[in-house]
Amino acid sequence: MSVFLVPDALEGERIDVVAARVSGYSRSKIDAILQAGGILVDGATVAKGSTRVRAGVMLEVVDDLAPPPLTVQPRVAEGLHIVHEDRDIVVVDKPVGVAAHPSLGWDGPSVVEHLAHVGVRVASGGAAERQGIVQRLDVGTSGLMVVAKSEVAYSVLKQAFRDRVVDKTYHALVQGLPDPLSGTIDAPIGRHPGHEWKMAVVDGGRHSITHYDTLEAHRRATLLTINLETGRTHQIRVHFAAMGHPCVGDPLYGADPVLAEALGLERQWLHAVGLGFTHPGTGEYVEFGSSYPDDLSRALQLIRDASH
Repeated sequence: MSVFLVPDALEGERIDVVAARVSGYSRSKIDAILQAGGILVDGATVAKGSTRVRAGVMLEVVDDLAPPPLTVQPRVAEGLHIVHEDRDIVVVDKPVGVAAHPSLGWDGPSVVEHLAHVGVRVASGGAAERQGIVQRLDVGTSGLMVVAKSEVAYSVLKQAFRDRVVDKTYHALVQGLPDPLSGTIDAPIGRHPGHEWKMAVVDGGRHSITHYDTLEAHRRATLLTINLETGRTHQIRVHFAAMGHPCVGDPLYGADPVLAEALGLERQWLHAVGLGFTHPGTGEYVEFGSSYPDDLSRALQLIRDASH
């Protein structure tokens, strides 16, 4: 167990952020300790990572309550394709239902485990279960991801994502017709005040910018191309839900379940179609593309047919 006094500089910060900073543990380990009841403030157990703390309080981190670290077990992720591989990077086309990496509470396949299964060795940066991961896609979002194989690639790509110089292009089918048809959403994103696993546009959230253009406007939904300037959790889903135009098939953020059922969708209509960045090994700009998976193609065609 470790005991700390919260410094003045961290007044009002989230407890999980504070605990990670003062203890030196990763956020994933702090989350595990929190879930095990091992984070206490002035002797009282803290239930939520979003709890704000005051300077000067006593923070206890009981690390021996946390479950053992996650390990990577080689495992096939059906439908995952390797788009490109060289000595520095591997670019994959991730299907729906596959996580970026193993995590507590998730027992499905992951990109990291699939790469281990097919013999792709990745960089050792990050927590054991996240090695090589420089970006993530939600389990319910399909499309392109880059994973670092060399240590240099890991460092360079992590910095590139932090500096917002990676071109990430998504296509999304959203309900209704956004007004204007093209624009920028600049709204801060943070944890939803009433839902631990949901995000929202909130005062004091992290700066988040989404650029979009209309590709196709239909009677019930609009197909958009989207470029992210930032990369917050659920950013596209949250921003368009806040506009009143949630991604089709995304009931967590207010989408119509009747429409999703009519289209045969069991997840949000959101796909990472393009990824471009300066190659960490060669210094050349590289681009990769991904076509729509079958479930999204069928749903889009039904929307098109209904407009005629």
